[in-house]
Amino acid sequence: MKRTLIYILALMLLMPVAVAQKVEMLPYGDFNSWVTRNIKESRVLGGNEKQCYAIGPNTTVDGDKAYTNAGGSPWASSNVMAKVCGITKVSNAVFPDVRSGGNRCARLTTMMENCKALGIVDIDVLVAGTVFLGRMLEPVKSTSNPYSKMEMGIPYTKRPKALRYDYKLSIPAGNMVYSSGFGKKRTIAGSDRAEVFIYLQRRWEDADGNIYAKRVGTGRELLGRSTKTWVNDHCLAVRYGDISGEKGYTVSMGLIPEKKSYYAANSKGKMVPVREVGWDSAEATPTHLMVMFSSGSGEPYTGTPGATFWVDNVELVF
Repeated sequence: MKRTLIYILALMLLMPVAVAQKVEMLPYGDFNSWVTRNIKESRVLGGNEKQCYAIGPNTTVDGDKAYTNAGGSPWASSNVMAKVCGITKVSNAVFPDVRSGGNRCARLTTMMENCKALGIVDIDVLVAGTVFLGRMLEPVKSTSNPYSKMEMGIPYTKRPKALRYDYKLSIPAGNMVYSSGFGKKRTIAGSDRAEVFIYLQRRWEDADGNIYAKRVGTGRELLGRSTKTWVNDHCLAVRYGDISGEKGYTVSMGLIPEKKSYYAANSKGKMVPVREVGWDSAEATPTHLMVMFSSGSGEPYTGTPGATFWVDNVELVF
C-alpha cells in the first residue's frame, strides 16, 4: 500500500511537467509533401531534363521558371536553378526520402555538381545539402557571394525552449574537399560534420536601408558521428541573452561575423546583409527566427562528398 501511494504521488508530480510542455511543428516540418520541378538544362550542357525538389505542397512544375516558396512553406534549400549568360543549370542536393513505415523525410547530401559544356568546359562544384527557413533568389547568376542569393530567416516573435527533430547521419571516412569550379580542387585535412542551428534575432532597419540585429536566442550543434539508426526527438536547447560566458559555450555559437552575414530584403526590397551587432537582453522579444540543417559545416564549396544527413519532424518546444 505504501509503495502504491509513493508511485501515485510520483506520477502526480511528473504530470504538471508533461502538461506544461507544448510542441509546435514548423509548417511542412514533417517533410511529407514536396514540389517536384522538371527543368531542362541548356543544350550546351547536354539538354537533359533534371528534377529539382522544394519543400512545399505536393505538386509538379515543368519548365525553367524561377521558384518562389509555394503553399505557405517557410522552407528553402540549396536546390537551385542557375542561369549564367543564358545557360540554364540545375543543382539538387536535397531530396525527399522514405523512412520505414512509409513516412517521408528530407535527405541532405554533400555532392559534386558537374558542369560540362560542349566538351570544352568541365568543372566540378561541391554543394552541401542544406534546408533553411527563408527563400532562395532564383535564378542564380553567379557563384560569387552565395549568402547574397538567399534570404535567411522568417518573421517570428515567440520564444521556444528548444528545437526538436529526428535525424540519421552518415559521414564517410576521409578528408574534406574544396571545389568552387574555379581553380584546382583542394584537399583539406579532417572530415566534415553536419550542422544545425536555431537563432532568434531582433532586427531593425535604419534610414539608409541597412539592417542590423541583436541575438536574442541561440542553439547550434555540429554532428560528426554516423548513426546506424534514426535518433528520434533529439532536442537542441535555445539559450537566451549573452551566453558567451556560460558553460558549454563555443566560438561556433557566437555572433555572426560581418563578412559572413546572412542577407534579407529591406523595406525597399533590396537584399542587404543583416549585421549582427551584439547580444540582446535575455528577456527580449525576437522579430525573426533562423533555422538551418546542413550536411556540411565548412565554408561554401567545402565538405566531404557523400556525407548524408536525414532530417524529419522539425518542431519547436515551449
